[in-house]
Amino acid sequence: MATTDRQELQTLRDLIRYGVSRLNAAKVALGHGSDNAWDEAVYLVLHGLHLPPDTLDPFLDARVLAKERERVLDLIDRRVSERLPAAYLTHEAWLRGHRFYVDSRVIVPRSPIAELLDEGLSPWVQDANDVQYALDMCTGSGCLAILSALAFPYAEVDAVDLSPEALDVARRNVDDFGLQDQVTLHASNLFDSLPERAYDVIVCNPPYVNSASMDALPPEYRHEPALALAGGTDGMDLVRRILEAAPRYLSEQGVLVLEIGHERDHFEAAFPDLHPVWLETAQASDQILLLTREQLTL
Repeated sequence: MATTDRQELQTLRDLIRYGVSRLNAAKVALGHGSDNAWDEAVYLVLHGLHLPPDTLDPFLDARVLAKERERVLDLIDRRVSERLPAAYLTHEAWLRGHRFYVDSRVIVPRSPIAELLDEGLSPWVQDANDVQYALDMCTGSGCLAILSALAFPYAEVDAVDLSPEALDVARRNVDDFGLQDQVTLHASNLFDSLPERAYDVIVCNPPYVNSASMDALPPEYRHEPALALAGGTDGMDLVRRILEAAPRYLSEQGVLVLEIGHERDHFEAAFPDLHPVWLETAQASDQILLLTREQLTL
């Protein structure tokens, strides 16, 4: 875009319209926080102008300074040319109204389990205040561990990841939320290095993308760590290990909440004798399942 043309973009409304056009024309892949070009463009414009991400209307027709315009257009240009998820450009992701630091060492927080934690996993957890121990397996950025700590205020929360780089990001987020006394990070290959505990709640968003789907991922998703996405031929490699070990780490009334994305058919083929409860959210159906300790020990 020529410099003289860029100068025609004078207001937030102009920049957003331009952003939507660029994103649509480039056919960027969405799904890292936005599912449409309008929301993605609004987010990039507001972030580039250091404005609140949920306050657009009062500023929509405000004129921007030349330096502000260039800062916003640089974000849009990089989003299109580098195919980077917006969260990697802004180093933040918003989940259920909470801001998390992110970079390319972790996948972008987007798990629909977060919505279930809003209500403390009710009715499956009868009283959130009674949860003593909670575990976030495959924690990545630490977002679900932090949301678990907020949902279960009296719980000790363990957060586990194999990647030291992911744990560095998680540590930053735990510190940002001031939860160092409630959330403990563990470098572990799944349950291998965990303390002997009976968890009342285990949440887990493991690598579950099957091999064929991994091969077909758009560029945006290829910027994310493959270690956090790839689940083997049928996507169930880690899920098998998790389900085998989980009963030894669940309390008598404990529950496991597991995200498997679009792999329900593969899950049911791999575990024909398991009959989980499938949990629905506003974002997802047939993507999150719940199993009790009793079901896992049959």
